[in-house]
Amino acid sequence: MQATMMKVKLTLTHFLDRAGKLFPGVEIVSRMPDKSLHRSNYGEFHRRSRLLAEALQKAGVRKGDRVATLMWNHYAHFEAYFGVIASGAVLHTLNLRLAPEEIGYIADHAEDRVIIVDDILLPLFAQFRAQTRIERVIVVSLTGKPVPEGCTDYEDFLATASGDWDYPEMEEDDPIAMCYTSGTTGRPKGVVYSHRSQVLHTLVQCMPDGVGIASHDVILPVVPMFHANAWGIPYAAAMLGTKMVFPGPHLHPDDLLPLMESEGVTVSCGVPTIWLGMIQILDRDAGKWKLDKLRLTVGGSAVPEALIRGFARHGIEMMQGWGMTETSPLATVSRVMHTQGEVSEDERFATLAMQGYPIPLVDLRIIGDDGEQPWDGKAVGEIQVHGPWITGSYHELPQSDASFTADGWLRTGDVAAVSKHGIVKITDRTKDLIKSGGEWISSVDLENAIMGHPAVAEAAVIAVAHPKWAERPLAVVVLKAGQSVDAAGLRDFLSDKFAKWAIPDAWQFVDAIPRTSTGKFLKTALREKYRDWKWD
Repeated sequence: MQATMMKVKLTLTHFLDRAGKLFPGVEIVSRMPDKSLHRSNYGEFHRRSRLLAEALQKAGVRKGDRVATLMWNHYAHFEAYFGVIASGAVLHTLNLRLAPEEIGYIADHAEDRVIIVDDILLPLFAQFRAQTRIERVIVVSLTGKPVPEGCTDYEDFLATASGDWDYPEMEEDDPIAMCYTSGTTGRPKGVVYSHRSQVLHTLVQCMPDGVGIASHDVILPVVPMFHANAWGIPYAAAMLGTKMVFPGPHLHPDDLLPLMESEGVTVSCGVPTIWLGMIQILDRDAGKWKLDKLRLTVGGSAVPEALIRGFARHGIEMMQGWGMTETSPLATVSRVMHTQGEVSEDERFATLAMQGYPIPLVDLRIIGDDGEQPWDGKAVGEIQVHGPWITGSYHELPQSDASFTADGWLRTGDVAAVSKHGIVKITDRTKDLIKSGGEWISSVDLENAIMGHPAVAEAAVIAVAHPKWAERPLAVVVLKAGQSVDAAGLRDFLSDKFAKWAIPDAWQFVDAIPRTSTGKFLKTALREKYRDWKWD
């Protein structure tokens, strides 16, 4: 017996055509460098994305060629997300927050042939172009100024296409996009996505028990479009026809809040550092902003429970997801499970501060020194994942890379416990755990607890060498403006939350904590700065 279903390929061009046919009048709003608003719609998005695809083919771009972008979040980057893919090429989003030498290495390793770049980022591009194989430079003039000699204006490039054009033949397992990791040791590693992986990721992401995106939402992606496919938001938006609001280069909460209010944003996504700054403004200006329909999705690092409670005071729901560039990126979402039964308010917030349960089609296990660990909320081990949008190798690296197990699971480097309900609670990165006197201390738990103090804006905890205990935790703390607390006060604040031996006895108060290109705390820099810590 055979199934009677049609054999239809899962490709992202279906989302592109669907957006143009069903949602042509739905707005796409972009904030420009001068803070003016550029307004377009899905009808124009569909037309222009197809023009870009045709123009790339006419320019000699062939199936599988890499087309890089060096761009902020705006309408043209959205068009590139689909136009590059529709041409049969592979979209490679370059992380503009990396050092120029590192961007150059990544562009060269990926063998990028063409780049689409914002005019305001041309000075950055000039710093690494010589390292690359880039043959053609297409410039998006966000400022309205003429593009430099030797470059092609984006609008002129689109004008080389006729619009009377058909998609090239595509397979659902064809490569369509690539991103390079930022959290690994050594050089960044390339992850290559397929049509199939991203279609499936999008479908599950939009489920009510996933991120829960719907067509009536208005989405503002604060997460950069050069970071892990902007968490899949561009694909989801095109599939559903949701109004998109792009912030351009203006990512400070003072810029985001009025944009959210004026455009009626209901969903926004970004790393915790963005929301840590925003909650201080909301608390300071209580009642000023009308954001009663806003939901925040947060990822990139663990979210302090105090931050979730803080936004709840303003009627704003915060949901965190966990994942990596290697997982497309969504692997778990944090929601109170119906299997938990009735929960108290404290239990609800405690659950939301965890990383959540694996979304459908993602298998997850935790592996300790003695093998797979039980889901009892106590046993800990490294998270390993397996699924249709989880990478099984890195671009042009041996498949035997230590990041993968012998049976094909991805080793994430995150250490966690899983409750009997399947809720993941990350305790640390393997490299960030602190072993003091034979006992393991979670830097993540300490950071989240310290940031629960009303005077603390941010906190990072690292291990420093100790003559007796091998390692001890050092807390690096940024206080809120106008607030004060000393080390003794913070130790007292933690006294009913941790065993005495787990509480830091080394503290540093600083103006700012260094960050990675994706907004996470840069603990390597802190470890280097304090590696010769002197104990009294």
